[in-house]
Amino acid sequence: MIEMQLIREIVRLPAPAPEPQALAADGERLWVSSMQTSRLYAVSPSDDRVLDEAQAPGKPIGAIALGDELRFVSSEGADDDRYLRRYVPGHGVKEHDRIACPEHTGSQLAFDGERLWLSQAVRKRLLALDAGGSILATMDFADAISGFARANVGCCFVEGTLYLLARNTDDATNTLVRVTSLEKCTVEALAHLPFRSVSLAHDGTRFWTADKPANALVAFTA
Repeated sequence: MIEMQLIREIVRLPAPAPEPQALAADGERLWVSSMQTSRLYAVSPSDDRVLDEAQAPGKPIGAIALGDELRFVSSEGADDDRYLRRYVPGHGVKEHDRIACPEHTGSQLAFDGERLWLSQAVRKRLLALDAGGSILATMDFADAISGFARANVGCCFVEGTLYLLARNTDDATNTLVRVTSLEKCTVEALAHLPFRSVSLAHDGTRFWTADKPANALVAFTA
């Protein structure tokens, strides 16, 4: 375990279904997926009510809320191929919106205000993608977080600053990392999460992650 200050947990809610995975926040709702049910759920962060839900075409791995829409990474088929999918409440997930991730690999999503970024956790990098899924830019964090098993088990931009969840090598828990230079891929470790979490979102005030073993959604500050 990395010796540093723990996060300050603010809210803990039960997930709407077992094995929560993808997590996104649009300011009013939390979007969360379940690896067991392969469904997407919109949850009220104030009282944990399920406001909407939909069946996904595969297993949703990572997600980002863009306005009223949800973009998510879907694991599909026996080979675990990854695709970008789009969900619009009231209209569902459309097959023609499917875009293959580069090399059919990817997990988490982030949005910098202009571009969609896809993480490749094992390769410790983020890829900026155009509307067709082609790579526009690459951020390689392999050297910056060489002491971690993998990067980007969660990622999000907050007011132009990129934050990552990096998986610790010794106990499979995570550390919240702030990227201090996108160009040089330099990072600063901020706080330790004392549980095995996945996905990272920000609702404008606080971070959210999924405590997967506890089937819980957790809001925290560093």
